[in-house]
Amino acid sequence: MEDDSDSESLPISPETAYRDIVVPESAAGQRIDLFLTQASDGFSRSQITQAIQADGATLDGRTVRPSVKIKAGQQIRFRLPEPVLDDTVGENIPLDILFEDDGMVVVNKPPGMVVHPARGNWTGTLTSALAFRFQSLSDVGGSTRPGIVHRLDRDTSGVIVIAKNNAVHMNLAEQFANRTVEKEYFAITAGKLDRDRDIIDAAIGRHPYQRDKMAIRESHATSKPASSFYEVIARHGRFTQVRVLPKTGRTHQIRVHLSHIGCPILCDRLYAGHAEVTEAMITGSRDPSAKRVLLDRQALHARRLTLTHPQTGKSMSIEAPLPDDICRVVDCLQAQ
Repeated sequence: MEDDSDSESLPISPETAYRDIVVPESAAGQRIDLFLTQASDGFSRSQITQAIQADGATLDGRTVRPSVKIKAGQQIRFRLPEPVLDDTVGENIPLDILFEDDGMVVVNKPPGMVVHPARGNWTGTLTSALAFRFQSLSDVGGSTRPGIVHRLDRDTSGVIVIAKNNAVHMNLAEQFANRTVEKEYFAITAGKLDRDRDIIDAAIGRHPYQRDKMAIRESHATSKPASSFYEVIARHGRFTQVRVLPKTGRTHQIRVHLSHIGCPILCDRLYAGHAEVTEAMITGSRDPSAKRVLLDRQALHARRLTLTHPQTGKSMSIEAPLPDDICRVVDCLQAQ
């Protein structure tokens, strides 16, 4: 998506019932709902779409549908939706900021933190921390997901990018959808990967019996194609350090794929069947001191994200160092 900063538009305020916009060259060919979402911070895409469907937008004087494509120089008159209350309550939770500018922020998410509020996890979320720290975030995903472009599982740590405005959000979302973002993960498997590198191509769908799990399911109604490239970093007997680059972004993809080939991620409750790892489990020691817990969540870390900066157009790569709990496991493995 192009930036719409050269549009001739009126500033949004609670007193402004209508907004008049001249379509800039950079927006030619866009759907009107996507363009207005970028141009109207303070409203989600669903709100914008609903407003257009309710005859809230005209293009050169004619009412239009949300899917209509716009041309440079056309006149848009848009009736702003009624504002809604923000459902996200800010909480003073520390954040490890890896990068920040006026369009986005990149965070090193700690393990155990849920990205956005959901049943059973209404507080302590990343969105609550973001809402407390930043005054302006994109609202394309709705009021409970300010700035959220993509997600990480609760117990997966590492790099996650947050959009500060709708134009940046739509640009980043398009990059993820087009699979031009390179996502690199670090994992430790409970199993020995025989090949130094390989691609796992296996469709993923809902588990037939367990609601919280995904599974390899070919030709099922819930299944979607999924592809992951992996490369072995180091082998340690029954355990393997591995670099994983998912080509698609399915729920639990890396966890399901590695489990599928017989090497589930270490300490993965759902797919490996154990909830903690002690020193004794790795070394085989019977010393009482070896009972100390090294890790109590899946050994999966989003290590690096490479993307095109939405505003400068330059490639950028952001890396999050391995967290302490995974480093403890690595140190124990390397000491063998």
